[in-house]
Amino acid sequence: MIAEFLAWAKSKLLVDRRLLALYCIVYFSWGMGMNCFGTAMEIAKFTYWWQVISCYILYMVPISLLLRKLPFHAQYAYGLVAMGFLEFGGYCFGTSYAYPDNLMDQFFGIRNFSLAMALFFALYFPLGNWGVGKLYRALFKN
Repeated sequence: MIAEFLAWAKSKLLVDRRLLALYCIVYFSWGMGMNCFGTAMEIAKFTYWWQVISCYILYMVPISLLLRKLPFHAQYAYGLVAMGFLEFGGYCFGTSYAYPDNLMDQFFGIRNFSLAMALFFALYFPLGNWGVGKLYRALFKN
């Protein structure tokens, strides 16, 4: 069972280097922008800026590649599971910081903050795959 999954995953992760580079550039930029926005709006932030690399490039890019050919709803559903673990771990271990009484807390309640974040950030997978796909086709027409 594990060998089957690894074979399937390997086939999904072996992509054109230009596509991989484009994912990394887009997701890194997106992550830096969201970290700056979260900090400026005093919603949430990474404890260290370089966590954008570990979360967006090393975690989210491979997951995006695994999900990229699935329908939107399936990408969102699997992405929700992936982001649930990421959000839980970030706030549990203190590698992410949620500002006290932030806008999300005020709107959804403090107990729903991580859930709201996971629900929002799960959209990254289908939207990221769509956007990177459009950029790739526009930049590298074969």
